[in-house]
Amino acid sequence: MSHSITSVLSQIRTLQTQVGQVAPPADMPRSNAIQGLSEGQNINAPSFSQTLQGAIKGVNEAQQKSGQLAAAFERGEAGADLAKVMVASQQSQLAFRATVEVRNRLVQAYQDVMNMPL
Repeated sequence: MSHSITSVLSQIRTLQTQVGQVAPPADMPRSNAIQGLSEGQNINAPSFSQTLQGAIKGVNEAQQKSGQLAAAFERGEAGADLAKVMVASQQSQLAFRATVEVRNRLVQAYQDVMNMPL
Protein backbone atom coordinates (compact mmCIF):
# COMPACT_ATOMS: atom_id res chain seq x y z
CA MET A 1 0.00 0.00 0.00
CA SER A 2 2.83 2.38 0.87
CA HIS A 3 4.50 1.59 -2.45
CA SER A 4 1.39 2.63 -4.39
CA ILE A 5 1.23 5.95 -2.54
CA THR A 6 4.90 6.56 -3.28
CA SER A 7 4.24 5.71 -6.92
CA VAL A 8 1.34 8.18 -7.13
CA LEU A 9 3.41 10.91 -5.48
CA SER A 10 6.26 10.33 -7.92
CA GLN A 11 3.81 10.53 -10.84
CA ILE A 12 2.44 13.82 -9.50
CA ARG A 13 5.97 15.20 -9.16
CA THR A 14 6.75 14.08 -12.70
CA LEU A 15 3.66 15.83 -14.01
CA GLN A 16 4.59 18.98 -12.11
CA THR A 17 8.07 19.04 -13.62
CA GLN A 18 6.63 18.42 -17.09
CA VAL A 19 4.35 21.42 -16.68
CA GLY A 20 7.25 23.51 -15.47
CA GLN A 21 6.05 24.05 -11.94
CA VAL A 22 8.99 24.11 -9.58
CA ALA A 23 8.36 23.44 -5.91
CA PRO A 24 10.43 25.37 -3.35
CA PRO A 25 13.06 23.41 -1.45
CA ALA A 26 11.70 21.47 1.51
CA ASP A 27 13.79 23.42 4.01
CA MET A 28 12.57 26.82 2.75
CA PRO A 29 9.59 28.19 4.69
CA ARG A 30 6.51 28.80 2.55
CA SER A 31 6.43 32.53 3.27
CA ASN A 32 10.00 32.92 1.97
CA ALA A 33 9.09 30.99 -1.18
CA ILE A 34 6.21 33.37 -1.84
CA GLN A 35 8.32 36.44 -1.06
CA GLY A 36 10.94 35.19 -3.51
CA LEU A 37 8.58 35.93 -6.41
CA SER A 38 8.86 39.29 -8.04
CA GLU A 39 5.81 41.53 -8.31
CA GLY A 40 5.32 41.08 -12.06
CA GLN A 41 5.99 37.36 -12.15
CA ASN A 42 2.95 35.21 -12.98
CA ILE A 43 2.60 31.61 -11.92
CA ASN A 44 0.88 29.56 -14.59
CA ALA A 45 0.55 26.39 -12.56
CA PRO A 46 -2.37 24.10 -13.36
CA SER A 47 -5.14 23.83 -10.83
CA PHE A 48 -5.75 20.66 -8.87
CA SER A 49 -8.74 19.79 -11.04
CA GLN A 50 -6.69 20.24 -14.21
CA THR A 51 -3.97 17.99 -12.84
CA LEU A 52 -6.52 15.39 -11.82
CA GLN A 53 -8.23 15.54 -15.22
CA GLY A 54 -4.85 15.10 -16.92
CA ALA A 55 -4.09 12.07 -14.79
CA ILE A 56 -7.49 10.54 -15.59
CA LYS A 57 -6.90 11.19 -19.29
CA GLY A 58 -3.57 9.40 -18.99
CA VAL A 59 -5.23 6.39 -17.38
CA ASN A 60 -7.87 6.35 -20.10
CA GLU A 61 -5.22 6.51 -22.82
CA ALA A 62 -3.25 3.67 -21.21
CA GLN A 63 -6.38 1.52 -21.07
CA GLN A 64 -7.25 2.29 -24.69
CA LYS A 65 -3.69 1.50 -25.82
CA SER A 66 -3.82 -1.77 -23.90
CA GLY A 67 -7.13 -2.70 -25.52
CA GLN A 68 -5.84 -1.83 -28.98
CA LEU A 69 -2.68 -3.90 -28.50
CA ALA A 70 -4.70 -6.85 -27.21
CA ALA A 71 -7.06 -6.64 -30.19
CA ALA A 72 -4.10 -6.40 -32.59
CA PHE A 73 -2.52 -9.46 -30.95
CA GLU A 74 -5.78 -11.39 -31.26
CA ARG A 75 -5.95 -10.50 -34.96
CA GLY A 76 -2.40 -11.75 -35.38
CA GLU A 77 -0.95 -8.48 -36.57
CA ALA A 78 2.82 -8.20 -36.84
CA GLY A 79 4.38 -5.95 -34.20
CA ALA A 80 1.84 -6.89 -31.54
CA ASP A 81 3.71 -9.51 -29.58
CA LEU A 82 2.57 -10.99 -26.30
CA ALA A 83 5.21 -9.16 -24.25
CA LYS A 84 4.01 -5.73 -25.43
CA VAL A 85 0.40 -6.69 -24.76
CA MET A 86 1.16 -7.88 -21.24
CA VAL A 87 3.27 -4.82 -20.37
CA ALA A 88 0.57 -2.45 -21.65
CA SER A 89 -2.06 -4.38 -19.71
CA GLN A 90 -0.06 -4.21 -16.48
CA GLN A 91 0.62 -0.50 -16.95
CA SER A 92 -3.05 0.27 -17.44
CA GLN A 93 -4.03 -1.85 -14.42
CA LEU A 94 -1.45 -0.13 -12.23
CA ALA A 95 -2.54 3.32 -13.40
CA PHE A 96 -6.18 2.46 -12.70
CA ARG A 97 -5.39 1.12 -9.23
CA ALA A 98 -3.43 4.27 -8.41
CA THR A 99 -6.34 6.41 -9.60
CA VAL A 100 -8.78 4.46 -7.45
CA GLU A 101 -6.45 4.85 -4.46
CA VAL A 102 -6.27 8.62 -4.98
CA ARG A 103 -10.06 8.76 -5.26
CA ASN A 104 -10.42 6.77 -2.03
CA ARG A 105 -8.04 9.13 -0.24
CA LEU A 106 -9.93 12.17 -1.52
CA VAL A 107 -13.26 10.73 -0.39
CA GLN A 108 -11.78 9.91 3.03
CA ALA A 109 -10.37 13.44 3.38
CA TYR A 110 -13.75 14.92 2.38
CA GLN A 111 -15.53 12.76 4.96
CA ASP A 112 -13.02 13.75 7.63
CA VAL A 113 -13.57 17.44 6.91
CA MET A 114 -17.35 17.03 6.89
CA ASN A 115 -17.27 15.21 10.24
CA MET A 116 -15.21 17.93 11.96
CA PRO A 117 -17.08 19.64 14.77
CA LEU A 118 -17.71 23.33 14.29
